[in-house]
Amino acid sequence: MTRVVYYTASSLNGFIADDRNSLDWLFAAETGDAPSHEEFMRDIGVIVEGATTYEWVLAESKLIEHPEKWREFFGDLPTYVFSHRDLPIPEGADVRIVSGDAIEHLDEIVRAASGSDVWIVGGGDLAGQFYDINALDEMQVSIAPATLSGGAPLFPRLTEPNELDLVGVEQHGGFAHLTYRVRQPLG
Repeated sequence: MTRVVYYTASSLNGFIADDRNSLDWLFAAETGDAPSHEEFMRDIGVIVEGATTYEWVLAESKLIEHPEKWREFFGDLPTYVFSHRDLPIPEGADVRIVSGDAIEHLDEIVRAASGSDVWIVGGGDLAGQFYDINALDEMQVSIAPATLSGGAPLFPRLTEPNELDLVGVEQHGGFAHLTYRVRQPLG
C-alpha cells in the first residue's frame, strides 16, 4: 500500500534550509552509520518536491550540465515538482512540473508510485499540503547538530500531540533520526 513519507533533515531549531535556501550547513555534520540512500530508495516509487528544493538540487549537483548524475541520485523514478513557473529538466530525467495544490495531483502521484511509497523531499509547506488533506502518512526527520538564524521551516503547520505517534528513534553520528506516524482523523 502506498504511503506518503516526508523524509528530510532539519536544524535543531527547526529549519530545513538556511535563509539563502542552502543546505551546505547540513553536509558539514558527521552522519556516522546512517542508513544508505539506496536502502531508503528501495521502497520509493515517486519523488515529490517543491521548486526551491528542486532548483537547489539542480544547481548544487550541476544536473543540467551533467544529467547522468540524476540517475545516480534518483534512478528512473518519476519526480513531481510543484512550481508556478517553467523549470529546466535534466536530459533523460522523468521530471513532471505541476502547479496547483497537492489535492489536485494526489491521485496521479499515487498511481505513478505503483504501490511503492511517495517521498516528499521538501519543502515543509509542500509536506504540510499533504498533511492538510490527510494524505501524509509518516514524517522522518534527521535532526542535525546545528542551529540556524532563520530559513525554511521544517513543517509550518500546527499539530496537536495526539496527531503524531513517535515510532522510531535512532542515532547516526551527531544526528537524531525521528520517525513519526501521522494519525489520520477519525470519520
